Amino acid sequence: SRIMGCIQDIFETILDRRENPSPNSYTKYLFDQGLDKILKKIGEESAEVIIAAKNGNNQDTVGEIADLAYHLLVLMAQQGITPDDVAALLYERHKKTGNLKVFHDTDKNS
Repeated sequence: SRIMGCIQDIFETILDRRENPSPNSYTKYLFDQGLDKILKKIGEESAEVIIAAKNGNNQDTVGEIADLAYHLLVLMAQQGITPDDVAALLYERHKKTGNLKVFHDTDKNS
């Protein structure tokens, strides 16, 4: 599919930047800074997606989703997880029916 091809292409570029870094590469910077920096960026980008969506500007939301997706792909590369790993799990979950989670009411005052 188009989306998986795009994700795979970006993932391969991230892997290439890790293996053949150029001095001004943001991806190289993230790998050099390590897991904590990558995770911090994922947290920041997640918050920015939430704010953009709440503000109702789809163009901003799409941009923030793209930023989040990129940082997730960097995390995946850093952790040795591939897009195929994620796609396989998503596919398995998609095939299931009747998998609605039941949430329990809790007493917030106790």
